[in-house]
Amino acid sequence: MPSDSPNHARDSSSPQGSRSTSPTGRDVLTLRALVSTRDAGVIIGKGGKNVADLREQTGVKAGVSRVVTGIHERVLSITGSVESVAKAYALIIAQLVDANPTSPTVSTSSTAHTSMRLLISHNLMGTIIGRGGLKIKAIQDGSGARMVASKEILPQSTERVVDVQGSPEAIGRAIEEIGRCLLEDWERGLGTVLYDPGVADERSTGRRSHGYQPNYNGKRANGDSNARAPSPPSPTTAGNPANLRTQNISIPSDMVGCIIGRGGTKITEIRRLSGSKISIAKAPHDETGERMFTIVGTPEANEKALFLLYNQLESEKERRVGKEHQSQEEDP
Repeated sequence: MPSDSPNHARDSSSPQGSRSTSPTGRDVLTLRALVSTRDAGVIIGKGGKNVADLREQTGVKAGVSRVVTGIHERVLSITGSVESVAKAYALIIAQLVDANPTSPTVSTSSTAHTSMRLLISHNLMGTIIGRGGLKIKAIQDGSGARMVASKEILPQSTERVVDVQGSPEAIGRAIEEIGRCLLEDWERGLGTVLYDPGVADERSTGRRSHGYQPNYNGKRANGDSNARAPSPPSPTTAGNPANLRTQNISIPSDMVGCIIGRGGTKITEIRRLSGSKISIAKAPHDETGERMFTIVGTPEANEKALFLLYNQLESEKERRVGKEHQSQEEDP
């Protein structure tokens, strides 16, 4: 479990003093989770009955991403108040426990233990973990659930997994606290590139895909995962100061070279494709040794720039892992 928080991307154009509310001025939370195809069927129910009942009982908007042939995971998305979203997840987990008993011993859904894999923006992980891991420990102690935050960013996205484990009630309590944290620091989620299992699989099988799911204003209305990548903004749009946002992300120093490319070719291409201006600090900004990338452009352009930057990082990590494996095989 991580003991310290990652650096955060912050939208400096966000109004000061508005950290406790969402961009719409309402406390509306969208929380996504990875579920198996089998569990997705249970959540939806025959003819959509289960998900319809869930919406009626809790007042949330709930949906599951489309089926993709050969992909065994789908994305569950729930939108509503923090309390409603937490209640909906608790009901779903209890339903999954009842539908998929994991042992011969008969147990009630209130005593059975299971888990839910939440999808959280990399830039919001520090909000959940807290300095020195204090926040995540407090959530665990208060809810009775166990939380395991992954260190790796999911392919073709800027999201990571937080695995929340425990009884349905404990997971529901933990999700409520997680939701409050996410709403409090909603600005840090701006520009999140949402994980899509189908797109990630295309990459792993060698079928490159340039589609991604932008997360406008850190919110999703209905869990639709079929959004298309926006085109680079026109010079007129990009030149309007009212439309411009500034975002900062930290990149490990040993990865900066792979993003810049020989003679600056790669960073120039990212600037061209996204339409954003990207500047790179000449020196690390703190003791972590990471360097700050400043991205300036429209929300759509910045989202595409973030996607391209993280995609380049992922490609470099894969290249290094492959090189390491090859070196190990060549050693006598």
